[in-house]
Amino acid sequence: MVKDCPIDKAIVQFLRHIAVEKQLSAHTGAAYRRDLNNLLQYCKTHSLGATRAIQPHHMRHCLSQLHRKGLSARSLQRWLSACRSFFSFSLHREWMTKDPLAGIQGPKGERHLPATLDVDQAAQLIELKGDGFISRRDRAMLELMYSCGLRLSEMVHLDLAAIDFAAAELRVTGKGKKMRILPIGGFALDAVKAWLRVRAECRQADEYALFISQRGTRLQARAIQKRFAKIGISQGVDTPVHPHMLRHSFASHMLESSGDLRAVQELLGHANISTTQIYTHLDFQHLAKIYDSAHPRAHRKNKP
Repeated sequence: MVKDCPIDKAIVQFLRHIAVEKQLSAHTGAAYRRDLNNLLQYCKTHSLGATRAIQPHHMRHCLSQLHRKGLSARSLQRWLSACRSFFSFSLHREWMTKDPLAGIQGPKGERHLPATLDVDQAAQLIELKGDGFISRRDRAMLELMYSCGLRLSEMVHLDLAAIDFAAAELRVTGKGKKMRILPIGGFALDAVKAWLRVRAECRQADEYALFISQRGTRLQARAIQKRFAKIGISQGVDTPVHPHMLRHSFASHMLESSGDLRAVQELLGHANISTTQIYTHLDFQHLAKIYDSAHPRAHRKNKP
């Protein structure tokens, strides 16, 4: 017999489950909460009080309403993913007997290619001058992110113990608390060593973060974003710079040089290779530009 559980209480239990048992990040939990709130509001409007009352026609109607409100295809797919996870949880708890999203697909949107820097632009950005606290710290962050293809969140949570200088390796905890060990290039190692020599100027005794502010506390994501944007301008890079751009550039440059999609997938920490495959499109664009500029018959003559 199906148990009767109010939808609002079921959502609260699901959010507690992903935070405590699944140990998903607070950022991911907040995204689930926003998406499931859309479902909850729809259910309240249509007097659907319990999970067992939700039927496929309700989900189709809710999906179409969100689409009419202007949600992008990507946002709708994220909403569907959140609902699927919630319904799977509800089925396991026997609050439902069928998945009301079975067979329902969201709209497919155009996949935008990530912005990247070419090799010369990346070098231009990273080659910061100066030997002060800020200059050495920023140069080490840029070198490390480009050398290892880090996510911004991974950079923020790096501790001093994450680096093995003897092995030239970095231990990173990525999405889903999955750990991976990455090789570190010589330039990045040298930059981090130079940074550590001045890090002690502002450190607090109980702070083990690799990158800290002048107050001695762990540098947060927003501060890093602001620093990268400012550095991009000061270094004369002709496109707005954000931290993830260096991760995209790392992936694109590695794929251009090696052609090894599986290796790049491992380095980036992607669970699914389809996520990594977007960089093959960037690689093709790069090859197409070379072809257009180099091949004597690449350009068609204008028709009369």
